[in-house]
Amino acid sequence: MAGVNNAVLLIAHAPLASALREAALHVFPDAAADIGALDVQASAAPDDTLAQAQAARAGLGARPVLVLADCFGATPCNVAQRLVVDGDLRLIAGASLPMLLRAVTYRAEPLDDMAQRALAGGVQGAMPLGGGAPQNQPRRASNDQERHDHQQ
Repeated sequence: MAGVNNAVLLIAHAPLASALREAALHVFPDAAADIGALDVQASAAPDDTLAQAQAARAGLGARPVLVLADCFGATPCNVAQRLVVDGDLRLIAGASLPMLLRAVTYRAEPLDDMAQRALAGGVQGAMPLGGGAPQNQPRRASNDQERHDHQQ
């Protein structure tokens, strides 16, 4: 299938899948046909959700699909694991916007490469900020008066 992009299917607790899709389309408005979303409702039975996931996958056509689920062990991921049974689907749990953006960026690459890039995007997109000393600078003592901007 040269020249055809891989697809991404988001399966997550409502309304996360749709929200992630909309955020990705803000950056990549041309990718609407390449990104599907299934918002899993809290009251939905897993078998019903699986049927919806199968329909969402079918809606993306007969091309490779990277499935991104939000939380390992939760219903959306469990349903996604049941969906991903053939060779043209890959599943990554822990979906995030950096992961999705990386997947969409590399959707023309082979599916395994796209999945690895998406995973790297998720890992590299998470980092501690604030609360600590800036990189390569010592932390100030807790009683350091220089950090207070008040007059005595």
